[in-house]
Amino acid sequence: MAGPMRHGPMGHGPAGMHGGDKAADFSGTMKKLLKYMNRYLPVLILSLVCAVAGTAFSILGPKILGNATTKLFEGLMAMIAGTGGIDFDALAQILLFLGGLYLFSALLTYVQGWLMAGIATKVSYTMRTDISRKIDRLPMSYFDKVSHGEVLSRITNDVDSVTQTLNQSLSQVVTQVTLLLGVLIMMLSISPWMTLIALCILPVCLFIVMNVIRRSQKFFRSQQEYLGHVNGHVEEMFGAHVVVTAFNGQEDSIRTFHEMNDKLYHSAWKSQFLSGMMMPLMNFASNLGYVAICVLGGFLALNQAITVGDIQAFIQYVRQFTQPINQLANISNQLQLTAAAAERVFLFLDEPEESPDPSPAVDPESVDGSVQFAHVNFGYVPDKTIIHDFSATIQPGTKVAIVGPTGAGKTTIVKLLMRFYDVNEGAVLLSGYDVRQFARGEMRDAFGMVLQDTWLYNDTIRENIRFGRLTATDEEVLQAAKAAQVDHFVRTLPHGYDTVLNEDASNISQGQKQLLTIARTILSDPKILILDEATSSVDTRTEVAIQQAMDHLTQGRTSFIIAHRLSTIRNADVILVMKDGDIVETGTHQQLLDQKGFYANLHNSQFATTA
Repeated sequence: MAGPMRHGPMGHGPAGMHGGDKAADFSGTMKKLLKYMNRYLPVLILSLVCAVAGTAFSILGPKILGNATTKLFEGLMAMIAGTGGIDFDALAQILLFLGGLYLFSALLTYVQGWLMAGIATKVSYTMRTDISRKIDRLPMSYFDKVSHGEVLSRITNDVDSVTQTLNQSLSQVVTQVTLLLGVLIMMLSISPWMTLIALCILPVCLFIVMNVIRRSQKFFRSQQEYLGHVNGHVEEMFGAHVVVTAFNGQEDSIRTFHEMNDKLYHSAWKSQFLSGMMMPLMNFASNLGYVAICVLGGFLALNQAITVGDIQAFIQYVRQFTQPINQLANISNQLQLTAAAAERVFLFLDEPEESPDPSPAVDPESVDGSVQFAHVNFGYVPDKTIIHDFSATIQPGTKVAIVGPTGAGKTTIVKLLMRFYDVNEGAVLLSGYDVRQFARGEMRDAFGMVLQDTWLYNDTIRENIRFGRLTATDEEVLQAAKAAQVDHFVRTLPHGYDTVLNEDASNISQGQKQLLTIARTILSDPKILILDEATSSVDTRTEVAIQQAMDHLTQGRTSFIIAHRLSTIRNADVILVMKDGDIVETGTHQQLLDQKGFYANLHNSQFATTA
């Protein structure tokens, strides 16, 4: 094949993406994300169990350390009273047990991090794979309204945001909740009254968190949306840099970029500012409670209601008690960003797909090259018909030229033939079968395309030609290159067929690019050829050489040639003259000239202009 068609026009900005106009469905998106991770549920549960266990063991640390402090204090008091001394053996046993406990907790935390990193990476891999497969199943109409940059943003920025949260925030939610509950239990076991004061902090902290989340959620959503818009615009403008410069469109492009970037800046600034306010407010509330606890603890100690070690342990627990609240507040901000990113991914994965291939499908080996358009009616949008009652019958091996003014529907006919779009009414028949009875991929293997817009990729010239048939040998590649008049210019290059084309193949001329795509098509050995302005980018001398190669290639094959230069289709078996979506004339070149109709006027005006 000559390479895939470009998926839709680039446009001046992303269309159809206005998700920031309403709040994100946070709970629904997170449920979808958890459901998406079902396949990794056993490992995820094991990871979370390790997180809970590791946190639970670490919670016991302050209490055990408090016991050591109490032992030390009692020993010192006994020494002062002259009734005893410090029991260093008991103190050593407590400290050794505490060290082992912390070591085991650290080991569980390490295992949890290792498991979670694996899950996050696998989810990222799966999500990107699903997006890539989704792209292949989307109808062409989707790419007519959404820019390439928008799609790329899903597979890069949005997936990265989801992966980062899974790797860091999900396990932290579990550990911080465990820490909060565990610390609360330990505090209650030491002093219910002191715990009551600590709990008075909680409603204030929750009030702060809920208000900040409610106000910042829409800004996180807008931030992710406008990031996609900015990426889409930059990708478009960079890809068309030469065209933008040629038409002095830099200022307009920069102005559009600044407008999008300003919106991204304001939404990002507001989201980060609001989330940044959370920690200072939380610390202020926590410090007030901490002061009250210290005063009450001192009073209870003076009255011998609790031991010195318990006071130390409780103070440590109070510090730990506010920590998970602060961490959960920070995590909530990240979850908002993740929800916005995941929602964009899931919205993309939920886009309507092409209708499924029939089962069973017609065997593509039955394609003999005959084509029939039976009263075809089609429009890209429902309220605007482009093709009106188009009918034509093409016998196998016929060389068909399709001509007409711009907008007549020539390329649309080819898109319908290859089933890039389905007809609204009528049918397109291939070897007597409706194209909708074939599996799309298998049917398209019977076609070879050479387009006006060449597509080459970053690899050697040999591999770019071999793309037409990946199993072809080097000798077959060489023969195809010779047939397409490619061999001569390739051998003039320093590395010959091993010359690596850069990303936009700018190290060879446009005409040479076209020759390579023709060689690729020759190698694919198709049953039906489609040549859409295949010689429009080459000079007259090269065009003659290509015509000779194409005449040889088209022998015995059904060929559809779309051309504006009428000199290139004089030897066509039949010429279909189109105007406003209909066939207005049919015949050979000479027959149409003799009719002195629409084709003759096109021919005479073109050659008069040329003269």
